[in-house]
Amino acid sequence: MTLLLVEDNELNRDMLSRRLERKGYVIQMAADGAQGVSMAMKLRPALILMDLSLPVMDGWEAIRRLKADPETATIPIIALTAHARAEDEKTAREAGANDFDTKPIDLNRLVGKIEHLLTPPATATLPENP
Repeated sequence: MTLLLVEDNELNRDMLSRRLERKGYVIQMAADGAQGVSMAMKLRPALILMDLSLPVMDGWEAIRRLKADPETATIPIIALTAHARAEDEKTAREAGANDFDTKPIDLNRLVGKIEHLLTPPATATLPENP
């Protein structure tokens, strides 16, 4: 399953991508928001991890553009930031992020959020007629 990691900090990109690859994910990476939008449109990853403080185009704008495009609107996005203020989460969700996580990344918590967003909702089954 391919994830797109949009992160400008090379050390963070390297560390997080290696840790997620060990969990079985295929990781593609972008170093700024504009590159992230372009790669998401080309690759159609299963999920996007989007840093919010990015050069060229910030994460909020990148999320808005991806969610506004019918081709990428359904791709789940988890916003990542070192800013843990409630208003940052609110702004990210208003931009269209499906979830939010803070840095430094707690890998188990993040993987839980990824798995939650990638697991299709259970459909209710009706009992068969006797």
